[in-house]
Amino acid sequence: MTKEEKLNKRFRILVIFLICLLFALVIFSFGAGRYEISVGQIFDSIYNKTRNIPIDDPTTEAILFHVRLPRIVFSILVGAALSVAGACYQGLFKNPLVSSDVIGASSGAAFGAALAILFGLSAAGISLLSFVWSIIAVFVVYMVGNTLKVNHILGLVLSGIMIGALFNSGLSFLKLVADPMDQLPQITYWLMGSLSGTKTKDIIPIAIIMAVAIIVLWTARWHLNLLTFSDEEAITMGLNIKRLRLTVILCATLLTAASISVSGIIGWVSLAIPHFARLLAGSDYRRLLPLSMLIGSNFLLVVDNISRLTFSSEIPLGIITSLIGAPLFLFLLRREGRGY
Repeated sequence: MTKEEKLNKRFRILVIFLICLLFALVIFSFGAGRYEISVGQIFDSIYNKTRNIPIDDPTTEAILFHVRLPRIVFSILVGAALSVAGACYQGLFKNPLVSSDVIGASSGAAFGAALAILFGLSAAGISLLSFVWSIIAVFVVYMVGNTLKVNHILGLVLSGIMIGALFNSGLSFLKLVADPMDQLPQITYWLMGSLSGTKTKDIIPIAIIMAVAIIVLWTARWHLNLLTFSDEEAITMGLNIKRLRLTVILCATLLTAASISVSGIIGWVSLAIPHFARLLAGSDYRRLLPLSMLIGSNFLLVVDNISRLTFSSEIPLGIITSLIGAPLFLFLLRREGRGY
């Protein structure tokens, strides 16, 4: 059996295992909490809901479908989206230290959310403004990067650092003028990441944005493999490198912006998870993208359960992902550091 065949066999086994694990985690997440719900009640409630049969216990229905369901769905979506965005950015920039905030998406989203909180907007307004400003930040980075007299990749990195610093300065100013008794704590908590405020009605628009971006990236998976070559080599193979870069940046930015708009800033997922997927199944994007999605979904669902179940008050997701992600990344560097 060749190395490629071994990787494909391992990939199939991993996909089956991760799907089964995700299903088990979903059932556990539905049932676990201060109001415990048995597995039988979960399946009965879901069956009755799909058949439009009234559920006997309105409390169980409210907790299942209005509290836990959106958290579970968004944990899966955000984990998958951030992991895919990180994997694509790392391939685009040919740099293992790149994450989804390399070209200002996170900085722009944070500025937009703080601005919305300062104006007293609702949760929907905060999500919308953070999404819009994330897109604006990346657009500015892309335009500025094209004007710099350096190679395109370096131009994007340098402009990302510069524009990110400007948005971080704007964020610091907004925190300075915010009401220290109300608005400042809200901004600080949002920046640490949480899924506690998610609503069932927000699932469909966010899922559509993420699905479109992931489908586009999946259709370009063959071309993504060519990003590891130099520009000259890729062009000789018939690849339109500028169009591919723009597509990757656009789709990865949509994934990042959509994720941040509902969860706040969650670090390390887009950096560490793609490396873990590469360690398990190689760097071929035909395997890397689906594996990153599944690992990211499982990871963030576990983190969200830790967040809401460990203590009486919820722990922000960003704190837990940093505590887990940093040691994981150090382990990966020790294991695969020479390859990088």
